[in-house]
Amino acid sequence: MQPAQVAEYPVQFSVDYPDRPLDRVTTFFRLIVAIPILIVLGAVEGSTWQWSSNSNTTKVVAAGAGGVLFLAPLFMIVVRQKYPRWWFDWNLELLRFSNRVTAYMALMNDRYPSTDEQQTVHLDYPYPDVPRELNQWLPLVKWFLAIPHYIVLAFLGLAAVVVVIVAWFAILFTQHYPRELFNFVEGVLRWSNRVTGYALVLVTDQYPPFRLSP
Repeated sequence: MQPAQVAEYPVQFSVDYPDRPLDRVTTFFRLIVAIPILIVLGAVEGSTWQWSSNSNTTKVVAAGAGGVLFLAPLFMIVVRQKYPRWWFDWNLELLRFSNRVTAYMALMNDRYPSTDEQQTVHLDYPYPDVPRELNQWLPLVKWFLAIPHYIVLAFLGLAAVVVVIVAWFAILFTQHYPRELFNFVEGVLRWSNRVTGYALVLVTDQYPPFRLSP
């Protein structure tokens, strides 16, 4: 008997392993050298600042492009059974950019993140045929159905932070990211992107698997 094959989930994510010496200097100062691209990402995703005046009143200023579109696609799927293509493209490209920055912060690459090129970080999912592939009412409850994933990802996220710290020391001493640690961080990001594709950008009704592997 042949072993059962694991079904491929619609949201695909991977990061190319840097099988080469990594730059020690940019790794050591990663939190500093990443500031410019973090500012750019914050401007695209939308940022909010708050401060209090002398009269003890609070003022709020918001800036940015608004980030990932969630409510608009939700309403369109529920009311019109339609997902405008440019909304889909916006969400996909923004998530690709965000993942490039995240992978850079996680030391998975020492090449500065591009705002438009995929580089070594690959995220993809198909444009859905809404009437045939998406349930009209499911978007209303996907955020609730994904709660078990949020809980698991909270613990995995903490573990990933610890792994990245260990990898930071490993790169400083050896110039290499231990493959097992790299695979774990990649798996956590993959899991997170699957949940995002299901519950936030609403591109699939297939429930995300509880696994780190592809």
